[in-house]
Amino acid sequence: MRQNDGPRPRAVVVGVHFPDLSDEAFDASLTELERLADTLGLAVIGRVTQKRSALVTATVIGEGKLKDLAELTGGTGVVPKYSPPGAKSREAEQDADTAKAQAESAQDDDDGEPSKLATVVLVDHDLTPGQTRNLERATGAEVLDRSMVILSIFQRHARTREARLQVEIAQLTYLAPRLREASAGRDRQRGGVGGKGAGESALELDRRKIRDRIAELRRELEIVKREADTRRSRRSGDDTPTVALVGYTNAGKSSLMRALTGDDVYVADQLFATLDTTVRVLQPETRPRILVSDTVGFIKKLPHDLVASFRSTLEEAKDASLLLHLVDVADPAFRDQLEVTRSVLADIGADANPTLLVLNKADRISAEQKTALAQEFPNAVLVSARDPGDAQKLHARIVDFFESAMEEAEIIVPYTEQRHVATLHARTRVLEERYEADGTHLRVRAPKAVLAELRRSL
Repeated sequence: MRQNDGPRPRAVVVGVHFPDLSDEAFDASLTELERLADTLGLAVIGRVTQKRSALVTATVIGEGKLKDLAELTGGTGVVPKYSPPGAKSREAEQDADTAKAQAESAQDDDDGEPSKLATVVLVDHDLTPGQTRNLERATGAEVLDRSMVILSIFQRHARTREARLQVEIAQLTYLAPRLREASAGRDRQRGGVGGKGAGESALELDRRKIRDRIAELRRELEIVKREADTRRSRRSGDDTPTVALVGYTNAGKSSLMRALTGDDVYVADQLFATLDTTVRVLQPETRPRILVSDTVGFIKKLPHDLVASFRSTLEEAKDASLLLHLVDVADPAFRDQLEVTRSVLADIGADANPTLLVLNKADRISAEQKTALAQEFPNAVLVSARDPGDAQKLHARIVDFFESAMEEAEIIVPYTEQRHVATLHARTRVLEERYEADGTHLRVRAPKAVLAELRRSL
C-alpha cells in the first residue's frame, strides 16, 4: 500500500450484505474492517453497502453503487471496455483523459487544500484479480480486499525472524494464484537453449519463482520451528506449569500479560498490535513457578494461509497446561468472537485443553451488564486488566488451578545428596524443612509427575 507523509490516506469501506447475515453481524464486520484500516494508518471517510444474494462477478457491487463509490474516490464509476494490446480506441483515449483529469483535480480542491477524496477502497470480501482490476479502473483508487489488509498489518507488525518468515509465506501463497501478466508483450513463450517444447510463459516463470521462494522460506521456518519446539520440550520436560493467553485480537491479552507478569510488553489499542509469542514468569512468583505466554490474536475471516503459517506460534496454546481465553465484553460482537477463537483452537487441536474464560474490560460495562454476564458465564472471571485487584484475583485462580493437581509428600534428602535440596525448592512448594539425623526432611507440594521424578532421582 502507498504511504504518504502528512495526513493519513483516506479510505472507503465496501460491503455486500447477504440475506443470511443479520444486520448486527454485517455492521460488526464492517466496523472491524474500519478498525483494521485504522491500524493500517488509513482514515475511513465512508461506507458503500448493498444488499445482494451474491457478489457481482465483475465489480462486486452493482452499477449504481459503483457510481456512488466513484463519487467518493474521484473515479468514473465505469469500467473501461477492454482494447486489444497495441490498439487504443477513441473511447479508451477519452477514458484515459478523464481519469487523468480527475486524478489531477483530486490532488487539490478549489482552495488549494488537500483533496477530501478517498485514495483507497477496502472491500470486506476476498476478491479475484479481475474484480480488483475492474474496481481500480472504475474508482481510480487502490483496492484492497480484507485478506490483503490483514496481511499488510501482519507484515508491518512482524518483529522476530519467525514472524517475518510466516508473514512472507502467507503473502506469497496469497499472491501466487492472483498473478496476472504485467503486459501483453510478456505473453510470448520463452524456450530455453536446447529446451523442448514451447517453454514457459512469463506468468509461469513468475509463479515458479514464487513456489521456489516459498519452499526456501519453509525450510528456514522449519529450522526456527525446531528451535522453538526444543524450548517448549525443555519446559514440558521439567513439568513446568504453563498458561497461554488466547483470544480475539484486541481482547486485551498484552495488557493482561503485563498485569500478570510485571513485564513491560508492548500494549496498543490496535488490532494485531503484537504477533510474536512472549513467555514470562507469573508474578508474584510461585513455587513451582508458572510460565505465562502470549499468542497471536484471532479474527473473523482470518486468511487460511495465515493460520497455516502461524501454526508453529500457536503451538504454545496447544502445549499449555491451562488456556486463559480472553474476551472483550465491551464489544457487542464478543459472543461471535468467542466462537471464532474456539473454532481456531479446535483447528490446531487445542480445544481439549483446560480453559478458564476471562471476561475482560469490565470497567467499560454497566453493573447490570456485569450481573447478566455472571449469570450467563458462571464459571468465568470478570476482570479489567488495568485493575491491580482484578489481576490479583486472576492470579489466585491460576494458582488454585495448579494447586488442585498437586499432591503433598515428604522427601528425605541424605546429607550426601544436599544438591537436590535446591532442586526441590525450585520445582516444588516447600511447606516445611527439618534437619534430622538421616538427612534433610522436606514436606512439599508439587504435581504428581514431578514428585515421582524427584523420588527416582533420590
